[in-house]
Amino acid sequence: MTDMQYDLAVVGAGIVGLAHALAAARRGLRVVVIDRDAQANGASIRNFGLVVVTGQEAGISRQYAERSREVWLSLAGQAGIEILQQGKLVAAQRPEALALLEAFKAGEHGEDCRLLTSDEVTSHQPGLDGSKIAGGLYSPFELRVESREALPKLASFLADRHGVEFRRGVAVSAIAPPVVETSHGPVRAAKVVVCPGDDLATLYPERIGRYGIRRCKLQMLRLANPGHKLRSALVSDLSLLRYAGYAALPEAASLRKTLTSQCSRALDNGVHLIVVQSADGSLVVGDSHHYGLTPDPFASDEVDRLILDEFAALFGGSTPDVLARWTGTYASASDHASFTDEPHEDVRLVMVTSGTGASTGFAIGEETIAELFG
Repeated sequence: MTDMQYDLAVVGAGIVGLAHALAAARRGLRVVVIDRDAQANGASIRNFGLVVVTGQEAGISRQYAERSREVWLSLAGQAGIEILQQGKLVAAQRPEALALLEAFKAGEHGEDCRLLTSDEVTSHQPGLDGSKIAGGLYSPFELRVESREALPKLASFLADRHGVEFRRGVAVSAIAPPVVETSHGPVRAAKVVVCPGDDLATLYPERIGRYGIRRCKLQMLRLANPGHKLRSALVSDLSLLRYAGYAALPEAASLRKTLTSQCSRALDNGVHLIVVQSADGSLVVGDSHHYGLTPDPFASDEVDRLILDEFAALFGGSTPDVLARWTGTYASASDHASFTDEPHEDVRLVMVTSGTGASTGFAIGEETIAELFG
């Protein structure tokens, strides 16, 4: 192994790939990151930049999120990544949603959260329509970064501070340790971690196929500055059915029944509401969920309208101008949030299959590197 050029090759420069590179670099290992794109362009930047802790499924997903949050906080100053917001406000619009939040608060992960009355919700977040709010829950744990800025800054930090080498615009075609075959010639590395994002066909497709992976397409929007500042990330009733930490509770059944009756089109399109604010005051709002092996690339005006209607319901019918619209895709599985597979004793295939790479990736990276290198 002494003649290896690198201790570790990471295939994929999304947040999960960079998380593995960071964990290895912090051990003093020689790391190369290989990515087919010239810059960050996929799911890792087409998102809210929200590190979600409260609402993660109890158990390993929650543990991953708690540890990843710690890493984000430690990185922020070192890598020049701004934490734009902290905390998350769940604004409950219906009695059934408030009952679910009360049940969550009474559970093992609710101790540090705070139940809010309707007046306390509107006091916490100016601009909300108090007549539409039954109450809420505030979590202090969430962090929000601007993903399209944070990813390049993290990559620069890894290169400048830790000597991680990046080979961009380079495709990997085969892996036979200690050789990684690429479109620009072979790379020699003792061990390899493959973080393919939602590429289901290029590397180890037969392995990926065992996990029932599909792609999830989402739609998101950027809205003009509403004239008031968000004190934290904001989510609403529909979101409670998207996060297993809430949805697994028995009280979720009543909320689901009510939402099915009142918001069937939103549920059919996987719509829930997350609102976060950027440094310029604009809002990032979304999103939706449509599944398939190859979802079509076209955005639906109906879906955008469903998202904006949910926003307007919370903010008294007011919707700022839409500045931008986009779609994204990520790997998705119905029965697990992530997996690590071992195609070879020196290779690990790692996929986050729940859209939670920013929330859990750093902890997964530490676990994988510890297992690979001891």
